[in-house]
Amino acid sequence: MGVMADGGQTAGVGGHGGAGGRSPSRARDLGILALIVLGPIWGYGWIASKVALGYSEALTFAALRVPLSAACLFLVMIVLRKSLRPPPLGYTMLIGLLQTTLFVGLVITALQSADAGKVSVLTYTMPFWLLLLAWVFLGERLRGAQWLAVALSLTGLVLVVGPWRLDGALAGVLTVLGGLAWAASALVVKLLQRAHTVDVLSLTTWQMAFGSVPLVVAALLTSSGGPEWTFGFGWGLAYTVILANAAAWFLWLYALHALPAGAAGLGTLSIPVVGVAAAWLQLGEVPTLVEGIGMILIVTALAVLAGYGLLAGRRDAAAAGEEPAVRPLTD
Repeated sequence: MGVMADGGQTAGVGGHGGAGGRSPSRARDLGILALIVLGPIWGYGWIASKVALGYSEALTFAALRVPLSAACLFLVMIVLRKSLRPPPLGYTMLIGLLQTTLFVGLVITALQSADAGKVSVLTYTMPFWLLLLAWVFLGERLRGAQWLAVALSLTGLVLVVGPWRLDGALAGVLTVLGGLAWAASALVVKLLQRAHTVDVLSLTTWQMAFGSVPLVVAALLTSSGGPEWTFGFGWGLAYTVILANAAAWFLWLYALHALPAGAAGLGTLSIPVVGVAAAWLQLGEVPTLVEGIGMILIVTALAVLAGYGLLAGRRDAAAAGEEPAVRPLTD
């Protein structure tokens, strides 16, 4: 989901809000609880989107969902009395273009014709693209466990996309390109982090607002009518706007602030699993044997990467003689 693109990386920009003011143990417990609740919400979000897309064109759905989600976040900022001044415009607009316009547009378009479970798993190739981009552009060296994760992910990627199957390969390619756009946006976030200190909620909200503009324009130019305002569409839209975007954002941001990033990353492993299981049970989407093996490889790669981040955080904390600090999974 779009929110997933945002939560995974922009959360590392600033330490505003979240666990402040609570004891470390209390914050940790609430962070774990947030992850427990987050997995089903985000995982099932793919099914809610798939249901809504049965009554709407992909870009029309995106053009409704993203601005409404941004409006919810602006409302939260007002309630929390946060400044409505946008972060540095150049960075924020570029992040919005990559993370909201391209990622959401490509993934939602793919989801209209592809299985929800397949798209939910392929989306999570994003951390591995980010590893490679950070290696090339930021000089962040990949270590043994990270190389293993990349290898497992790429192997699983080929099996799930199935480039030899022409009928389903296009949707897989669109999803992978969406994941690459998400990773590129995270790279820009890292560059922004080096130059400025920004509030994560403000950055999330404003990039979503900026990124929604091209989606609305594209929807207006390409729409042939609709959506059909049925119960199924209204339910799917409401779920993605309120739960899978706005509520899930706060759960993820709190968890990432209250827990080491490696631990938070381990908690997100349930999201593609929930997506695949829910799609199987509700939509009757049964992965082929080859797709199933590929999905297992990708989830295993995520576990390797998250475990590496968790262990690295503990090593750094032990060396400094302090509690584990939040650190990006890709460091």
